[in-house]
Amino acid sequence: MEALTIHEAAETTGWSPRMLRYIERSGLVETPRSESGYRLYGPAQLQRLRTLRELLERFEVSLTDVGFALRLERDPELRTAIEDWLRAEAHRPEHVSPDEWMSWEQRKHERLLHAAAGPTNTEVR
Repeated sequence: MEALTIHEAAETTGWSPRMLRYIERSGLVETPRSESGYRLYGPAQLQRLRTLRELLERFEVSLTDVGFALRLERDPELRTAIEDWLRAEAHRPEHVSPDEWMSWEQRKHERLLHAAAGPTNTEVR
């Protein structure tokens, strides 16, 4: 089978060699290697790259979006967590009045952000 090098594939497809490496690292296109370790782009890889570009243009999505879709397909736990989050509805804690719910949520987020930032140099222990 005849195959193209990464530079030849870049010229043929319009993707830069850097983007071709990114696409491969993302798992969107699998590229066999030569005995010397060079990427080899055959008809299957060229077709995947062409249809990937068509997909991006048709749906106005990014490579990151498609990479994340692939991750969702391969990671059932992540897929379930996201599906659950998308279906979830907000619920006010019983001990918080409707009038106080907004300020209660704001304080909660401020505490979480403060905790995530960790101790600062000005804090006394």
